[in-house]
Amino acid sequence: MHDTTRPDPSRPFRWLVLIFVSLTMFGNYYVYDCIAPIADLLTKQLGFSDSNIGLLQAIYSIPNVVMVLIGGYIVDRIGTRKAIFIFGTLCFLGSIVTCLSSMLAVMATGRLLFGLGAESLIVAVTTAVAKWFRGKELSFAFGINLMISRAAALCVIGAIIYWALEVYAESHYEIGQAGATDKVVFSDIKAFGLSYWYIVALCVTFYSGIFPFETFAYKFFMDAHHVTREAGGDLVGMLTLFTMFGTPTFGLFVDKLGKRALLMMGGSLLLIPVYLLMAYVHSVNYITVYLPSSADGHFSMVAHHLPPILLLTMAMMGISFSLIPAVMWPSVAYLVDQSKLGTAYGLMTMIQNIGLAGFNLLIGWANDYSHAGLDNPRGYNLGMWIFSILGFSGLTFAFLLRQRELGPHGHGLETITTKKAA
Repeated sequence: MHDTTRPDPSRPFRWLVLIFVSLTMFGNYYVYDCIAPIADLLTKQLGFSDSNIGLLQAIYSIPNVVMVLIGGYIVDRIGTRKAIFIFGTLCFLGSIVTCLSSMLAVMATGRLLFGLGAESLIVAVTTAVAKWFRGKELSFAFGINLMISRAAALCVIGAIIYWALEVYAESHYEIGQAGATDKVVFSDIKAFGLSYWYIVALCVTFYSGIFPFETFAYKFFMDAHHVTREAGGDLVGMLTLFTMFGTPTFGLFVDKLGKRALLMMGGSLLLIPVYLLMAYVHSVNYITVYLPSSADGHFSMVAHHLPPILLLTMAMMGISFSLIPAVMWPSVAYLVDQSKLGTAYGLMTMIQNIGLAGFNLLIGWANDYSHAGLDNPRGYNLGMWIFSILGFSGLTFAFLLRQRELGPHGHGLETITTKKAA
C-alpha cells in the first residue's frame, strides 16, 4: 500500500535529485556531439564523404525509430531509476566501441549501440523530471536539466546516485508515481489528443533543423565563410552557451507566464531566416572577438576573427534552441496522463529520430550531390534551403497548436502557471 501520510519531498531534495539525474545526460550529449567537430578531418584523413558522415549521425537515430517507444514502455513498467541505469550503461558501451577503430563499419556499430541507449535515456530522464516537478517549477526544472547536461563516463555514475536518492525518497516522501501500465495499445496513443501531435510535429521539424545542421556546421563555416576550425568551434559553441543559460531562464519565465504555444511560435519564427542568411550573406569585414581558451592547459583570452552575419545568426539560433525545448518538453506533461508519460515521451522521441536519421542522410546526400566544399561553397545552399523549409513547417505546427489550445479542447498550455498548477 502506498503511504499517503508522508510529506512531499523538500525543495532542496528535489533540486539535488535534478542535479544528479541531469549529470547522466552529460555523457550522452558529449558523445553525440563528437562527430561534428571532426567532420572535415574524417574527410581529409579517412576519406569519408558527407554521406558517410551523415550516416554516422543517422545510424544513432535509426534504431530509435523503434527503440525509444519500447524504452518509454520500459520506463513506465520498471520505473525511472532502473531504466536510467540500464540505458546509461548502453551509452557507455557504445562510446567505447566507437573509439576502437577508424573503420567506418566499426564506428557505425558503436554509434548504433550508443543510440540504442541514448535516446531511451533521454526519455527516462525526461519522465523522471516530470515525475518530480510536475506542478512545481516544471519548465524551470527542464531548463536546469538541459543546462547541466550541456555544461559538464557520467552516464553510469549519475544513474547510480539518482537510484540511491529515489530509493531514499520512496521511504521518506510522497513522490509522483508512474502508475500501472500493462501494455501499450493503439487506443492509448490515439487518446493523447491533437495538441500532443502538434507538439510532436514541431519537435521533429525543429530538431531536424538543428542537429543535422550541427553535423556539417564546422565544414560549412570553414568552407563557405573561411573561418578557422577554432572559430567554427566557437560559433557552434554559442548554442551550448545559450542553452546553458537561456533554457532555465526561459523555463522560469514560462512557468510564471504560461503562453507556451505562443512562445513556441516565437522560437520557430526566429529560426526561419537563419539558414538563408548564412547561405547568401557573406561578410567582407570580420569582427575581432576575444573568447576564452584553455589550450596547453593555460587559460587565456584568444582573438578570433568572425563574420558578423554568423554571430547574428548563431545568436538567433541559440535563442530559439533555448526557448523551444524549455517550453515544448514540459508541455507534454500537461497533455498526457502521468501513467502514460514515458510512452508519450518515447513516441515523441521515436518520431523525432525518424526526422534526425532522414535529414542527416538527406543533407549528407545534398552536399555530395551539389559538390559542396571549399572549392564550391554554394554547394551547401541546397541543404540550407531544406533547413529553412523545416523552420517554416515548425512555425506552422506551433500556430496550429496555439489555435487548438485557445479553443474548447485546450489543456491550459496558454494559461497554466506555477501558482495555478500548485
